[in-house]
Amino acid sequence: MSVDLIPALIDARERRVALNPRDPAFYADPYPTYAAIRRAAPMFFWEDYGFWCFASYADVSGLLRDRRFGRQILHVMSREELGWPEPEEHLAPFLALEKHSLLELEPPEHTRLRALVNRAFVSRNIERLRPRIAALAREYIDRVRGEDAFDLIERFATPIPVGVIAEFLGAPLDMAGQFLAWSHRMVAMYQFGVTREVEERAAAASREFDAYLRTLVAARRKAPREDLISQLVALEAEGGRLSEDELVTTAILLLNAGHEATVHAIGNGVRAVLEHGLDAKAALEPEDGAELLTEEMLRFDSPLHMFTRYALEPVTVGGVALKRGEKIGLLLGAANRDPARFENPDAFDARRVNNAHVAFGAGIHFCVGAPLARLEMQVALPMLFDAFPSLSLAAPPKVRDVYHFHGLEALHVAP
Repeated sequence: MSVDLIPALIDARERRVALNPRDPAFYADPYPTYAAIRRAAPMFFWEDYGFWCFASYADVSGLLRDRRFGRQILHVMSREELGWPEPEEHLAPFLALEKHSLLELEPPEHTRLRALVNRAFVSRNIERLRPRIAALAREYIDRVRGEDAFDLIERFATPIPVGVIAEFLGAPLDMAGQFLAWSHRMVAMYQFGVTREVEERAAAASREFDAYLRTLVAARRKAPREDLISQLVALEAEGGRLSEDELVTTAILLLNAGHEATVHAIGNGVRAVLEHGLDAKAALEPEDGAELLTEEMLRFDSPLHMFTRYALEPVTVGGVALKRGEKIGLLLGAANRDPARFENPDAFDARRVNNAHVAFGAGIHFCVGAPLARLEMQVALPMLFDAFPSLSLAAPPKVRDVYHFHGLEALHVAP
């Protein structure tokens, strides 16, 4: 792709980039832009966001693990020190959930909460979900049999992860549609250029989601079941090891994160297979075929493209002095296409080995749901390609305007 087609102004000398992340020419296919940025200034100041970002694998991987940076900053600095205004009142319901989110915490709170949640995500518990994932995949494949074309995102990639995480937590499957609506409204808060309308919709979704989960928690206190919410309720009862606010926020985080990335990963991955003309059935035949194909899907077109952190102390990176409290952006999608780490990174290689991508992050904030996402892809995708060996694109894929997430609005396929 020629430089004049890239929707970015790159000043290599000053290491500054002007690039609107809502520009369809960028978010539809960000990789040529990432490559140009990485060549010119792998550490650069993204003017539209107002903070330094990193596009190389070495920097991203290293900074994900660097304990001088954290997801949280208000535990070491005040709003006044940071120059932040007080939060607006209409955001209170959303911020109340963020306050207790595992994704936003740092040790020691993060360590305690992560240890509790990890109990549920041990491999034996995740492996028990294999038959249910297969049953859901079979159900949704059967629903589209005989159709000339269908939207893979709506009919396959979305309902399976939503159904799995809802049942794992102990929430009714018939609430899946409502969970999706709440989740989309909340996740919109992480996009660039958030408007007052988006904030109010996210706050309303947070308030409604919170109220629903508290009702479900109350029901599990009276009648526990073999589900994650019941396990968290039991921990809450063990001398305050988990507060109700933390319990509710954790359940919401797992419901949101438990499907959002997986939906994108399935959609992006199937798109990559079809656009590259890959014989998926042949690729899946070796014993490690599903595992290798899944990892390449995650690397090649990752569902999350930016992970932000704060400098917890003054630190110099790449010759740039960062003050305590400065935010940085780690570009996971760019790192996963870095030729310094991956041979021929823009090629989709279903047999790629040593595929140490950072699609799930790294360090203490490595995605807690990664084992479940991998299992869902490794079970559901072979079933899809086995049922429809001639699967093909029925229309150009439609990418969602959701950067710094990266996924499809629709993927119409012909069986």
